Amino acid sequence: MDTTQQSLEARDLPYDVFAKVCPSRGTLEHVTGRWGGLTLGALYEGSLRFNELRRRVDGVSEKMLSQTLQALERDGLVHREAQPTNPPRVDYELTPLGHEVAERLLDLIHFVEGRMDDVLAARERYDVTRGAR
Repeated sequence: MDTTQQSLEARDLPYDVFAKVCPSRGTLEHVTGRWGGLTLGALYEGSLRFNELRRRVDGVSEKMLSQTLQALERDGLVHREAQPTNPPRVDYELTPLGHEVAERLLDLIHFVEGRMDDVLAARERYDVTRGAR
């Protein structure tokens, strides 16, 4: 029995994100990646069109947003609704699973934002210490 199988059996869970072959690892990467987390957080506020979402997630390129949305849609976190209008209208919204994931991400986001004074102070201490060498 290989170590991946032992790890899964030891924890008695069907998935183990720490195992390189586990499919949950890819989903975790989509959710916690630079653009995935921000996209989920932005969609938590409600349905958005592509360009609205791109403006909300400041700095994301059209290509990266498109790839991110496709990955999140494939994972069942985002629903894409194309309206047969001229010009075509495409709206994105969270699925119930995506909403649940976004809630947890937003808790982390708000925690980090609330502790940024501590983080910035730690960075300053680190930079002073490293710069002194």
